[in-house]
Amino acid sequence: MKRIPAIKSVMTPFPYSVDEGATVDVALEFMREHQIRHLPVTDGGELAGMISDRDIKLMLGPDFAYPKGNELLVRDAMVRDAYVVDLGTRLDEVLQHMAEEQLGSAIVTRKGKLAGVFTVTDACRAFAEHLREQLRRAGGNTAA
Repeated sequence: MKRIPAIKSVMTPFPYSVDEGATVDVALEFMREHQIRHLPVTDGGELAGMISDRDIKLMLGPDFAYPKGNELLVRDAMVRDAYVVDLGTRLDEVLQHMAEEQLGSAIVTRKGKLAGVFTVTDACRAFAEHLREQLRRAGGNTAA
């Protein structure tokens, strides 16, 4: 009998992070460089929250002119009460919570330390693979 997988099987492991004292410009450039939209935030190496490209855009306003990104710190734009789950949390529980709360990401920890990030992109990737696996099991080779 198959079991529902734990979040650790579909998360992005060893995520990048940014210190809460960094400027928003630094965080945004880092996200662009690594093509990511969610970045865990640390304070002295300890998990402090999450910042997303959307959080930054909302803080900077529609014209990205006020306040200036090089004057605004990550701690001013980050979400402190980010959704945090343990490596062993079942995937269906995480997906349900993210859907109910309309969240784009979850921080995954192991013994309270940052271990990974799970985003809507990870969910889509995992679901696509699940569908392909179901098709293989059924002996089909077309999506229709």
